[in-house]
Amino acid sequence: MTAITTSKNHTSEHEHHPDLRVWGLLTFLISESLMFGGFFATYLFFKGTTAVWPPEGTEVELLVPTINTIILVSSSFIIHFGDKAIKKNSVGWMRFWYFITFLMGAVFLVGQVYEYMNLGYGLTTNVFANCFYLMTGFHGLHVFVGLLLILGVFVRSFGPNHYNSMQHTGIEMAEIYWHFVDIIWIILFTLVYLMNAF
Repeated sequence: MTAITTSKNHTSEHEHHPDLRVWGLLTFLISESLMFGGFFATYLFFKGTTAVWPPEGTEVELLVPTINTIILVSSSFIIHFGDKAIKKNSVGWMRFWYFITFLMGAVFLVGQVYEYMNLGYGLTTNVFANCFYLMTGFHGLHVFVGLLLILGVFVRSFGPNHYNSMQHTGIEMAEIYWHFVDIIWIILFTLVYLMNAF
């Protein structure tokens, strides 16, 4: 009888513990923010100490990146619909919104590859090109990881009662990560594209 009581108490205590997975994700995102902050600070330093920025022959185009920005920012709203759906216990709608988000993220990466192929300069052309490829490429890597997370949530949702209105931590973590990716892109787009286009 004592063993059963102890087991129940242990289970009850475990249920009231905070979910450390979310705190782990937030800690990771803070560390990634610092890394991106280093990229941005370096970029601004070179921009402020270089007479012509970007140097001639390494200008940026706005059309494809602007379309990409609209797609990526819009996907943040789409993925949130998926989170709202699961909280209403609608796994089907959650899958639908997460699938749409996955497609939008994939289109963003295709657009980025298309941009790279048509720029006319490479990673080692000059300091601007080096900063450009490192920042956008590192962000693109984060988008790719986000797509893997979204795909993982989508696949796991087919497990029997894997996600429901009471158990959806994985869905929330994927959404938090995706919002982080979007926020970083907005900053990057402003620094690299908008500030150099006008």
